[in-house]
Amino acid sequence: MALMKRQTMPCGHDHHAPSRRRFIGAMAAAGAGALLPSATLLSQTPAATRGLIDVHHHLLPPSFVTATQGRFVNPAQITSWSLDKALGEMDANGVAVAFSSVTQPGVWLGKGVQAARTLSRECNEYQARVVQDHPTRFGAFAVLPLPDTEGSLRELEYALDTLKADGIGLLTSYEDKWLGDPLFMPVLEELNRRRAVVYVHPNAADCCRMLMPSVSPNMVEYPHDTTRAITNLLFTGALNRLRDIRFIFSHGGGTLPMLAGRIAQLATPRDLEKIPNGVEAELRRLYYEIANTAHRPAIAALKEVAPISQIMFGTDYPFVPIRSTAEGMTRVGLSAAEQRAIGYENASALLPRAKLRG
Repeated sequence: MALMKRQTMPCGHDHHAPSRRRFIGAMAAAGAGALLPSATLLSQTPAATRGLIDVHHHLLPPSFVTATQGRFVNPAQITSWSLDKALGEMDANGVAVAFSSVTQPGVWLGKGVQAARTLSRECNEYQARVVQDHPTRFGAFAVLPLPDTEGSLRELEYALDTLKADGIGLLTSYEDKWLGDPLFMPVLEELNRRRAVVYVHPNAADCCRMLMPSVSPNMVEYPHDTTRAITNLLFTGALNRLRDIRFIFSHGGGTLPMLAGRIAQLATPRDLEKIPNGVEAELRRLYYEIANTAHRPAIAALKEVAPISQIMFGTDYPFVPIRSTAEGMTRVGLSAAEQRAIGYENASALLPRAKLRG
């Protein structure tokens, strides 16, 4: 089957190979419009019964799996993944469309600039092939080789203009720097110029990866790093300057909903010079997805920080079962209208590929 061949085909191959040239030509010729989903085709799939749109979903390109061996707490989640299994899980849990991204630790793995550039290109082309093969089921947020700014600007252009990615996926931090750092400004300014959707996934910064050796960083460090990234963007003035980036933050904003009042209360007049609209106003215009957050206290806190229109469905598959969020969001006190908004309406308004309900 063609699908099986695509699953086992390595992401990377010779940059001058005819297959690469044919692929690039086909993607460029297709354009964004040709890849938009067909509601008619989608209605033929079991997922259409609920039509959830998952904005936190990880594909695992073969070259990424190879490059990150030994870096995951549960390697079986990586080695047992397959595209067929992902589609089956989506169908079983009512997910119509999943927007894929490369998970932490990203593609900057301490092997040098060229290695990161190569891996980002391989992974982005893998995601683009999956979208091309399944245009009604997948979208993609492209990965960049940050902190390599020059390489990231090149990959950003290629991913958005040639591969027609739906947006860009960033990490909350790279090595010892968070997203508001001046090093990243050229990339963020270009994303702002393009009015790009930017999906932000948590990472564990160099400072904090092993703070508690007995506790996996995915329990507390990832949500804390999301909060660090947002506050860093706030207090460097980046959020105020870059108003055309549509940021989506993972896991309900991490620990931010519980700390938002404290952050606003302790901001000094000097801080507020960089946040003229106030902390609360900036936080309310960001987007948040609810993977690992379908719990009553977390949703209640998030709803105090952001309006329902800014909250989306996400799962963190394959690291978390899709059903955890799909079922969990029905038990946290959300009305039917709120569940529809979070489940698919808000993503449909933000992401053209997700417009499934005309």
